[in-house]
Formats: sequence, structure tokens, C-alpha cells
Amino acid sequence: MRNMLLRGVGAVLSVVLAAPPGLTAQASPSAASASPPAARADDVRSIDAILAALYDVISGPAGQRRDWDRFRSLFVPGARLIPTGAPPGQPVQARVWTPEEYIQRAGASLERDGFFEREIGRVTETFGHVTHVFSAYDSRRTATDAAPFARGINSIQLLNDGTRWWVVSVYWDSERPDNPIPDRYLKRP
Repeated sequence: MRNMLLRGVGAVLSVVLAAPPGLTAQASPSAASASPPAARADDVRSIDAILAALYDVISGPAGQRRDWDRFRSLFVPGARLIPTGAPPGQPVQARVWTPEEYIQRAGASLERDGFFEREIGRVTETFGHVTHVFSAYDSRRTATDAAPFARGINSIQLLNDGTRWWVVSVYWDSERPDNPIPDRYLKRP
């Protein structure tokens, strides 16, 4: 079984490495053709700052328009947002969105219904320019709701390009009775 897995990984790597330059991942945010709006320096100066900005920009009361240019400015070109879920009677699926698709698919409901998401725990690992954050969250309709309507974990990949932090991807799953958030992810940073 292990040999089959290693051969499979090797086959995938050989396809990726043999792909023409236009089909491989871009080496840096500046190499992309579509640049995001300029970020606020305070939003991208540290891991704490970019995570705070990510939660802040999607949060707000019903009827309040979100600053979608600020949202766009946090993401490296080519970034992805990936919610998971299981439609009734179907297996778990991952939907893969660009930041623009997230705005189109989720933006109206966030603004219409009110949405406040905050970090309730974090585990961070960094190697070189790459950082992975398991950011536990809770979601409320108003900032003063007594209890959240949802909790879960955002798996957030970040890039530090030497001048700022970028969000590369946000991949998340919700807490359920059969999927509680483990205590180790509820520790404050």
C-alpha cells in the first residue's frame, strides 16, 4: 500500500514538474496578471494583523456593506477559499472559490443577515515563508448574541514574501455533534 501511495505521489509530482511554465503555480504575488488592491499596512504586517483583518472584514451588522476591496487586498493572486459540507444524503464535498467567488456567493447574505466571526483559538506552524494556522472560530448574527450559531476551524495558509503577509487559502469545516473542536485548538495565541 505504501509503495502504491509513493508511486502515486511520484506520478503527480512528475506531471506538475513537467508542466509548461504557464500551468505551474506562480512564484510570487507580483508575477500574477491581476493584482489585488493595495493593502492597509497595518492589516498585513504580522500574522496577528492579517488574521484580525480577515475576521474583521467579513464581520458586521445586518445592512452594513463590507469593504470588499480590503478583503481582496489580503489575498495572494490565485488564492482560494474552500468550505466543506455534506448536502443531505450526499458525501462531504469541498467547494473551491476564488476571493471574488466568495464575495459573489456569500457577500449578500453576510450583509443582509449580519455576521460576526471571531477567533476563539489558534495553533500556528511556520517553516520559512510558509505558515499554517488552525484558527478556531465562532459565528454570531450580532456582536452581542449570547451564543454562536456556528463554530469550526479555518485552516489558513499564509505567505510572507519578505515585505508583507498574504492569505493563500482558507479551508474550513464546521463543528458538529460528531465533529467537536478538539481542546488543543481552543488555546488563545
